[in-house]
Amino acid sequence: MFVFNEFFAYTAAILVGVLAALIGAGGSILTVPILVYLLGISPVIATGYSLLIIGVTNLLSAIDYFRRSLVNFRLVLLFGVPSTIGVYMTRKYLVPAIPDQMFDFDELLLTKDIFLMLLLAVLIFISAIIMITVKRKYKTEGSNKTSNLYLPWLIMVEGLLIGLLTGTVGIGGGFMIIPALVLLCKQPIKIAIGSSLFITVIQSGFGFLGEWGNNLDIDYFLIARFTGFTISGVAIGMLVSRKVSGYKLRNAFGYILLAIGVFIVIAELLKMQGLHPV
Repeated sequence: MFVFNEFFAYTAAILVGVLAALIGAGGSILTVPILVYLLGISPVIATGYSLLIIGVTNLLSAIDYFRRSLVNFRLVLLFGVPSTIGVYMTRKYLVPAIPDQMFDFDELLLTKDIFLMLLLAVLIFISAIIMITVKRKYKTEGSNKTSNLYLPWLIMVEGLLIGLLTGTVGIGGGFMIIPALVLLCKQPIKIAIGSSLFITVIQSGFGFLGEWGNNLDIDYFLIARFTGFTISGVAIGMLVSRKVSGYKLRNAFGYILLAIGVFIVIAELLKMQGLHPV
């Protein structure tokens, strides 16, 4: 049974890489569910592993966007520094401080693991809604200068809040960063994606450093194997990116995310009642 799950886990890892290359966000949000439900890793550990996997995977795509001059490094600093601080502090101090048993009423038990997965489900629903409702025509060309109408301190506050959320559940956060850069910072979509990739690389790397200090039994072989499959997915995504509509794929993936979010909620609610469906 485990071999069967492992096959599907690494097949899904390839899909994560393909999505990262094609749509720039959303694929990493699948990493934690794959690690938890298919490879049997606890959510607390999986959210830490996911940060390193996301960081390495997104680095390849980020380099490609950098080579095409599609990165706004002022935004990377303004958004990325507080976001990185948020992720690091979350992995180093906040997540370890969450009690293993958070709530116990009647026959319902809310544990740290269940809480993290339910929070991830909420972010998955948000990601899905963004992908389904996203407008087809974003501004694709133009200057990569930050809008003077948008206050730098507000960008930093957003970065910190997103860093806290993504650090808690171990995701890249591109699905939240990209809309913020496009709609609020007035950035062309391609520059928003390139900048977002660099931000997620930095925050994921420092977030994993926070995890590294709290977990001395990290399975680097599993992380390397999983990352290898996601990188192969990135290569595949780059090859087919000119033949596949990123907009249509983004919308279709949004509906898949909705189904995954529903599955997580049902599975974790059953666990709260002492049942183990997966």
